[in-house]
Amino acid sequence: MTMRPIRLLGDAVLRSPAEPVTSFDAELHALVSDLMDTLLGAPGRAGVAAPQIGVGARVFVYDADGEVGHVVNPTLEVSEELQGGDEGCLSIPELYFPTPRAMYATVHGFDQYGAPLTVSGSGFLARALQHETDHLDGKLYIDTLKGDTRRQALRDIRAAAWARR
Repeated sequence: MTMRPIRLLGDAVLRSPAEPVTSFDAELHALVSDLMDTLLGAPGRAGVAAPQIGVGARVFVYDADGEVGHVVNPTLEVSEELQGGDEGCLSIPELYFPTPRAMYATVHGFDQYGAPLTVSGSGFLARALQHETDHLDGKLYIDTLKGDTRRQALRDIRAAAWARR
């Protein structure tokens, strides 16, 4: 089991768009395995994207609403209908804020062997698919926050012990 350290807000890899995967080889299989080990060992988890462990590749794993898997080179489709609810992130530990997301989401991509796959879901799974795809685009959930919620999030982040290292 290879749990990799989670990169925290402030690490440049979290703000850089990840590169598409072009080789479905042993290195990719090891990355997917490390991502899954990291996810399963993390508290309060729904997914982990490759940039969160310092790898700039378009790959994420997820474990949400009883669905567990991975997606390579995902493209995201979302519904216009929205859901509310708090969201958190392993890269912004212990902080949760109300974050609107689409109620339904679908990702199209590939498995680690290059076979096409589609994952669709609603509710928590849809939130996880959107959150992890955002990571691959160099975006964090706090980027979507507005108004008082955004101001509170930024205050809480500045006050967090992990942010003062």
